[in-house]
Amino acid sequence: MASVKEFRVETEPTATEYGHGRFMFTDHYSVFDWGEMPDQIPHKGTSLCTMGAYNFELLEQNDISTHYLGVGRSSEAETTVDNQSSNDSDHITAVYALDECTTAPTEMVINLTQVPTLPYTDGVYDYESYHDNGGRNYLIPLEIVFRNTVPTGSSLRRRKSPREYGIDADAWPSDHVELSEPIIEFSTKYEEQDRYLDRAEAEQIAGVASLDKLEELALGVNRVITHQAEKHGFIHEDGKIECLYHDGKIIVADVAGTFDENRFEYNNQEVSKEVIRQRYKEVDAEWVSAVKDAKQQAEINNVAEWRDRCDRSPTSLAQPAIDAVADLYTAGANRYIDTQWFDAPSMDVAVENIQEL
Repeated sequence: MASVKEFRVETEPTATEYGHGRFMFTDHYSVFDWGEMPDQIPHKGTSLCTMGAYNFELLEQNDISTHYLGVGRSSEAETTVDNQSSNDSDHITAVYALDECTTAPTEMVINLTQVPTLPYTDGVYDYESYHDNGGRNYLIPLEIVFRNTVPTGSSLRRRKSPREYGIDADAWPSDHVELSEPIIEFSTKYEEQDRYLDRAEAEQIAGVASLDKLEELALGVNRVITHQAEKHGFIHEDGKIECLYHDGKIIVADVAGTFDENRFEYNNQEVSKEVIRQRYKEVDAEWVSAVKDAKQQAEINNVAEWRDRCDRSPTSLAQPAIDAVADLYTAGANRYIDTQWFDAPSMDVAVENIQEL
């Protein structure tokens, strides 16, 4: 449940009405659910905010409702709040469309819904309590995952056989596999360890929100992002959305279609946070293994928190890797949006730099 976005509440949501607030994107990153890693990736936050805002505006143009209101510019006198909320109305941010900005934004203004506490008792998460407190205005505690391909880093390879998806093979091929039709999966949102769900459990966790509508929304978002990606030379491999339920409607929330939420490929190179995951598997395999062991021990002992069971901490990435990943994020945003928001190399050069690490 780690986040690399800071969050400010400007007006609180109620049982029936939206609140308002904003995401403030940082250059921190998280892999393997660890939380804040020891390094920062320069311009990562700005590139994600810009790409996320572009996608939300694209979704709205395609009649897909979102909680996005625009990008924001706060006053110079305002102080940054790190992972805490504020109700000070003096800090409400002006709202702009992305094309009204002359520089890439770092803040996204959004409608807010309620996010109740999810109790954990005797090894069980209490979703009934979550929904009782959420009423008819709440963040649905699911991630809705869509898959167009099965890349090498996909968890689907560990959980399902290729024959379950019509692929004539006993084992997954080493290269990425294209699926004839997108598939939808549901996973938990607020549990300490994400887990994939069968349809019956997903329906229970969704509360009064329709699972069919969530699937329909995910397929719609996938179509829009896939089309945009293909126009600019990317393969859109997989991604996710999160949604809120408000007064009988389901609305796309959080952020959609960025290099943190989704996986893209360009010229046979992964272009997403997956690059950082794979890098850590190469340069700090002991920490990656320790994380896996800690999660397994927490599951065996029916406890939610696993990080205090991990006997290692991640090392820092080398500066050349940080610089190459930074260029990948900014060059990728430029290419995907088809606008030179960032002073970055071409996408081809950024990919070559990653491959030479």
